Amino acid sequence: MKTIVSSAAKTVTIDADGAFVIIGEKINPTGRKKMAEALQTGDLDYVRNLAVEQVKMGADLLDVNVGVAGLDDVALMPEIVRLVAEAVDVPLCLDSPNPRALEAGLAFAPGKPLVNSISGEESRLQNILPLVKARGAAVIGLLMDDEGIPPTPEGRLRVAEKIMERAAQAGVPAEDVIIDPLVMAVGSDSQAGLVTLRTIELVRRELGANINLGASNVSFGLPDRPTVNMAFLALAMGAGATCAITDPMKYTGFIRAADLLLGRDDYGMRYIRYFRMVQALNPPPK
Repeated sequence: MKTIVSSAAKTVTIDADGAFVIIGEKINPTGRKKMAEALQTGDLDYVRNLAVEQVKMGADLLDVNVGVAGLDDVALMPEIVRLVAEAVDVPLCLDSPNPRALEAGLAFAPGKPLVNSISGEESRLQNILPLVKARGAAVIGLLMDDEGIPPTPEGRLRVAEKIMERAAQAGVPAEDVIIDPLVMAVGSDSQAGLVTLRTIELVRRELGANINLGASNVSFGLPDRPTVNMAFLALAMGAGATCAITDPMKYTGFIRAADLLLGRDDYGMRYIRYFRMVQALNPPPK
């Protein structure tokens, strides 16, 4: 199954046979003090530069989230969407739990954007799926419902089936729904990573849907978090994950290497291009 998203100038295809797709995570104030301050003070140069830097370092899409307490996200989302769309040529992923903010941003997102997100919760299905259909966007579906996050792969598969069924009823094609199996912290539940990996395999086998990850959650509370994140990404890619909302500054090189080892990079050309780009940006001292 192929999920296609686009900007005004670029089309990105997400599928199991292609390269792993990186959705840059950094235009999101959650846990990022500088980004929150930039949105509060109207420091648009900071936001613009971060968008450009993420794409330079390998992001295929950019996540855009403007959720800061005290700010009007309905007014701010379209402003930041326009800013980012003018600064870079990659597709955008509009990220908000507020349907009104999503609707406002979708009006200014070029091409075919990605919406983050719906879930099995009735309020999200009822309020966000019509926006996705009306805009012709793709959407991420989180495997949780009104009872919470199911503890087993089979329980999460049932939520995925519900999301796909409701999307079809709303007129959203199956290929435009990307499933996020949810990654919980292994520091508090040592089986959490395994449950997510088994969910990825199950959803891929039963539904054929593309799989997104918010990969950094898995290492919450642990030392040396990047090492845990990289190990989990490798396992998830092997299990069938096709994209992730992650930090391109930290993880693009690792993802390029994993793609190469999984046979998704003919002659290692993408890996070599990335290596040479990083080498040019950081020349060895003379």
